[in-house]
Amino acid sequence: MSRQQFGFLAGFLVVSVWALAGPGTAGLAVLAGLLGWLVVRVLDGDVAVTGLGDRVGPRRHR
Repeated sequence: MSRQQFGFLAGFLVVSVWALAGPGTAGLAVLAGLLGWLVVRVLDGDVAVTGLGDRVGPRRHR
């Protein structure tokens, strides 16, 4: 499946969920999909979470 086909399918599914169950449910479905994608990326080692706390926390001036 090409990226264009996957993008079309993903968009179609989001709009379908939106039409059938409402925008709140569609938003939750998108967030769940993004969370699942992130978990898989972390488990595959593509995203490192070791320094994430330092990047998100308050910056210290030196």
